[in-house]
Amino acid sequence: MGGTQVWGGEQPLLLPGAQRERTAPTSPRGISPRQDLFLPRSPGRMWPLRLAWALAVLGIVAGTDPTAPPPDKASIFADLTPAELRAVRDFLMGRPELGLSPSRGGSLAQNTLFLVELLPPKKRLALRHLDKGGPAPRRQARAVVFFGGQAEPNITEFAVGPLPQPSSYRPLRFKGRRTVPFAARPMTQLEYELLHRALVRATEPLYRLLRDATGFWYHNCTDRCLTFSDIAPRGLAPGERRSWFMLQRFVEGYFLHPVGLEILIDHRDPDPRRWAVQSVWYNGQYFSSPQELAERYEQGQVAVARLDEHASQLLFSTYVPRGRFTTGTPTNVHGAKVCEPQGQRYRLRGNRLEYGGWSLAFRLRSSSGLQLFDLRFNEERVAYEVSVQEAIAFYGGDTPAAMQTKYIDAGWGMGSVTYELAPGIDCPEVATYLDAHHFYDTDRPVRFARAVCIFELPTGVPLRRHFNSNFQGGYHFYAGLEGHALVLRTTSTVYNYDYIWDFLLYPNGVMEAKVHATGFIHATFYTPQGRRYGSRVQSHVLGNMHTHLVHYKVDLDIAGTGNSFETVDLSFENISNPWSPDARVVQPWLHRRPRHSERQAAFPLGQALPRYLLFSNPRQQNRWGHARSYRIQHSSHAGRVLPRGWREERGISWGRYHLAVTRHHENEAVSSSLYTQNDPWEPLVNFESFIRDDESIEDQDLVAWVTVGFLHIPHAEDVPNTATPGNAVGFFLRPFNFFDEDPSVASLSPVIVRPLDQSFSRLEVQRWTPDTPGPCVAPGPFTYNGTYWPE
Repeated sequence: MGGTQVWGGEQPLLLPGAQRERTAPTSPRGISPRQDLFLPRSPGRMWPLRLAWALAVLGIVAGTDPTAPPPDKASIFADLTPAELRAVRDFLMGRPELGLSPSRGGSLAQNTLFLVELLPPKKRLALRHLDKGGPAPRRQARAVVFFGGQAEPNITEFAVGPLPQPSSYRPLRFKGRRTVPFAARPMTQLEYELLHRALVRATEPLYRLLRDATGFWYHNCTDRCLTFSDIAPRGLAPGERRSWFMLQRFVEGYFLHPVGLEILIDHRDPDPRRWAVQSVWYNGQYFSSPQELAERYEQGQVAVARLDEHASQLLFSTYVPRGRFTTGTPTNVHGAKVCEPQGQRYRLRGNRLEYGGWSLAFRLRSSSGLQLFDLRFNEERVAYEVSVQEAIAFYGGDTPAAMQTKYIDAGWGMGSVTYELAPGIDCPEVATYLDAHHFYDTDRPVRFARAVCIFELPTGVPLRRHFNSNFQGGYHFYAGLEGHALVLRTTSTVYNYDYIWDFLLYPNGVMEAKVHATGFIHATFYTPQGRRYGSRVQSHVLGNMHTHLVHYKVDLDIAGTGNSFETVDLSFENISNPWSPDARVVQPWLHRRPRHSERQAAFPLGQALPRYLLFSNPRQQNRWGHARSYRIQHSSHAGRVLPRGWREERGISWGRYHLAVTRHHENEAVSSSLYTQNDPWEPLVNFESFIRDDESIEDQDLVAWVTVGFLHIPHAEDVPNTATPGNAVGFFLRPFNFFDEDPSVASLSPVIVRPLDQSFSRLEVQRWTPDTPGPCVAPGPFTYNGTYWPE
């Protein structure tokens, strides 16, 4: 959800004469009550606003059909519809005191609407509706406005509602702050267009150098053009907006085609006429300006890196097949496919998804991606929310672009770059595909076709099985339950990298969150010193080392909201052997350690993580007297990206911990924000503050914050793309004495085989599904022998 954290400021803003819900309305900039506001600017004049500023009320109540079925309760978590997105846009654009202009065209020195998405209801109100039949929470939008057209530009977020016909808005707070520094804003298409023009001017003196060395150039090019990748964070301190631009040949897979030229541009000022080139790097040398580089090139004082002649048909960065497998086995025919021989075994109703014992609501938020709500198994809530919070990749390298690269992907609209999924590749052909609508750096909702898919996946391994041998060539019985999981998937293509985000639901009450990393590596120009920071993967290309970290929020409600947390590991004891007194027995025993406060439940990266991380309801037990619990189990080899407290590390303080457990607070709803990428030094959301007060976590509403990740040292096999095998991390949410037995015994998919005589010639095959799966599987009924006689 980016960085929205609501503290107070509940008053909707109304026009004089409208009914006021509360007194003492708040201002949008956090100024004292006696000050005038000069928040928005319309062309030619400022609009002074008193503290009691107000808005018009539009139409209030939509008509309802008394015969229509009531909406599913999951709808309170559903993403905004295109109509709702447009309604919010029209409402805010119609407020003259905001002075909003279209985001496309124009200048940076204007007020624009950047983002609109659902503002989820407060948990207290949602649970009252879900569990107690209370009214549905008022549906609201989160709107991000760039106030660039005023003397002191800033970013302000608003809650807008009620939907579908908004009539009021109020500013959102961030732990006491009402506005965000303007320099921390995410990049926009308009700013990129202006930077492109700046690069055209900057590279014009370098035409001869670029033509001679690369065969490509940046200005006045046709089919031999250069493009760029920009680096973040944009500077070295708060308030800066200085970006390094790495130039590349604009060919298929241009991320792998750096040409050795990097340019630093200061673009903090909203007026691009005041932008300036501050430094230039070319093939290991620094220059004060493009003109200096051009002059020294003409004087023969530059070490020129001449690239191989471009051959469009032989690009190493394409997916075009080359080479061959020595076995000769066919790859020019289709491989194995997923099929549903008797139809779908899951149900999708709006944003409510059901499968076996599982039910959940889901949304795809534009700011940071998939978010699950009200996750239940057999009608019992396991988690209120499970969501992706942030993904980062911090690099090292020899070039200025490489050493500056610390990507914090929510700042690049990680949830809004959910491009179309390809049937048969990204998801099975039989999957259910859903469109998404994003309002991110746009003037109207943008439809992303097939942005989400849902499918049942054969895992290829039994969920459980046993062969009960008689150790005499036969057996007493065989039993097995085929393995399946329901997959909810989307992708985020954040420029070069593609993240594949999965939530998997298993029939035995297990949920898995997993992310695969693929796409192009972030590559820089090769220098001999570069081998210290990665691998040479082509003649002039270095694959730079980097660490991926991904952060998840897991708001657990294990048999209720009152939960406690403990860790369990093993210790060894040396005791007298009770059945042989002269001997000793060394054996393991369970070492349980209740964690009483937030500091005790924060586990730093670099230290061993206890093997069992248990969240339980201390007032509820299963049939066998154990506290009903769920366990978080990491699948990760995450490591630190920077020393604690070092500059940019302050913005990702969540990355200090494998796991941190905190008490639920509405003003601690997210661990990162849209703005951390461009201001990690003074982050709007400081995760460390969540645990600094060291609150009690005994019998409380708890949130687990899970960090997973891996170190990636690129290698030749990452060309053309990083492959998914071995590049997946995540965590499991597993029941631990939550049930009385494995709940998958309710599945009707097992097969049991029992011999009916000693010769094993007659078998009883017990199953509850049709004898044959259907035409998508090799024809013929199920068969089994099970004997193992000597020959």
